[in-house]
Amino acid sequence: MESEAFEDMQKGGGSLRMVKDLGAGAAGGIAQVLLGQPFDIVKVRLQTTTQYSNALDCATKIFKKEGPFAFYKGTLTPLIGIGACVSVQFGAFHEARRRLEKLNKKKYADSTLSYSQYYLAGSFAGLTNSVLSGPIEHVRIRLQTQPHGADRLYNGPIDCIRKLCNQGGVLKGLFRGQNVTYLREAQAYGTWFLAFEYLMNQDAKRNNINREDISSLKVATYGGLAGEALWLSSYPFDVVKSKMQCDGFGAQQQFKSMTDCFKKTYAAEGFAGFWKGIGPTLLRAMPVSAGTFAVVELTMRALG
Repeated sequence: MESEAFEDMQKGGGSLRMVKDLGAGAAGGIAQVLLGQPFDIVKVRLQTTTQYSNALDCATKIFKKEGPFAFYKGTLTPLIGIGACVSVQFGAFHEARRRLEKLNKKKYADSTLSYSQYYLAGSFAGLTNSVLSGPIEHVRIRLQTQPHGADRLYNGPIDCIRKLCNQGGVLKGLFRGQNVTYLREAQAYGTWFLAFEYLMNQDAKRNNINREDISSLKVATYGGLAGEALWLSSYPFDVVKSKMQCDGFGAQQQFKSMTDCFKKTYAAEGFAGFWKGIGPTLLRAMPVSAGTFAVVELTMRALG
């Protein structure tokens, strides 16, 4: 009887931990979108067109031709969706981490994760999240790259989803570029969580303190550095994803597949083509990732 009661408490505790992880992730996701959206639209425009000479030129022309609110084009979709995505990322990461800790304890009598296991847990989080992030980012990219004013193609995210499904179906329309999304998410979030956990663990070890005692400023700094590592490790996948997700349909379609997009990008632009827009992306990564980890960490501490 006592054993059954203890198991029920464990199940309840596990559910509560998951709710806390998801809630903290959602808060971090909202912060991520609000901080990063202006940088993101510049990144996407540079990745998918050749009309801008650099990031500053792109930002200046967007401001002059489309006004200041253009930097938040397509924000509603990621504000709702990215909040859900980051919630799933942190929930999946911590669940994978806990399961790996149990496995380690059973096998080695030590629950401490290796850094390769942190990477695996992060990759799992990215793959879990990709089912949401693929279509959400596709809709955002369509809204960010459509013509301005009377020539616009979509009246909003719902209209965009409907038209994408009508043109290519759910899988080839709304979920276009999903294979490269899987690759990007696994590599990006494996690196992201690995880098953050490494920096946090090294700080705690170096200063002989508990993780919870690391200052908020340091948490934000380590989160920002993890964001830089995320993009440097996965950016070529992101370029290919963006190109595929703003590509036309039918006779206007340039890329038949992920592999075809890689080949044509390299043939037309060389190795540098896979790094277009990296400047504003790295500028964006530091504050966005710093804000995400700081909000998540502080929320989790507050929730206990």
